[in-house]
Amino acid sequence: MTDDTSLRKDLAACYRLFDWLGWTELVFNHITVRVPTPEGAKAEYLINPFGLHYAEVTPDNLVRIDIDGAPRGDSQGQVNRAGFVIHSAIHAARDDAHCVMHVHTTAGCAVSCKESGLRHDNFYSAMLYDDVAYHDYEGVTTHLDEQPRLVESLGKRNHLILRNHGLLVVGPNIPTAFNRLWVLQRACEIQLASDAGAGPNRAIPESILRTVPEGRVAGSAEVHRRIFDTMLRRAGIS
Repeated sequence: MTDDTSLRKDLAACYRLFDWLGWTELVFNHITVRVPTPEGAKAEYLINPFGLHYAEVTPDNLVRIDIDGAPRGDSQGQVNRAGFVIHSAIHAARDDAHCVMHVHTTAGCAVSCKESGLRHDNFYSAMLYDDVAYHDYEGVTTHLDEQPRLVESLGKRNHLILRNHGLLVVGPNIPTAFNRLWVLQRACEIQLASDAGAGPNRAIPESILRTVPEGRVAGSAEVHRRIFDTMLRRAGIS
């Protein structure tokens, strides 16, 4: 038993849950989680091996790499460079970003292509008020020189819309990050649906948006865990 055993189990289950939800993109995109390391050591995290579908990810084939992309321990799998560039930058810059999730869902990509981005005018997007950041598209994210700009764009927020690209969230653990992404994805879906309907959309007054408590999306860690475990049971994932 290693110190990352439980994290490997949760992360592999999360990959398969994304597959069940349809949040996959061939063999691309990533979910990463930081693993415990000795004090003063480089940060290390788990990531999916490049070339496997999310449905094929297991606790044993997850790759453990350090913040520079070097494999650690017995890890042998290849890592997609774009995943390393994005995720390593955020893990290195944010001590609270233990889990980072990035997707190219249809709704997320569509909203990322709109000049106005995500409007805070539906039940779910209202929960994200003042916690959504934006990063301008610079092409496929494979260049290390984009990392500082990516980190600067995210700042202290927990939800990032990569313009013309997709969605990204961070969280202190896998269940919290999952719930944040679910809410962001749902907000995007509802915005697209409401824009397709006849008539103007009704705005939510800023005075109301400002009353939404900080962390409304997350709730407590216990609630996040319950949501995550419930979804794993629903998907038949053990």
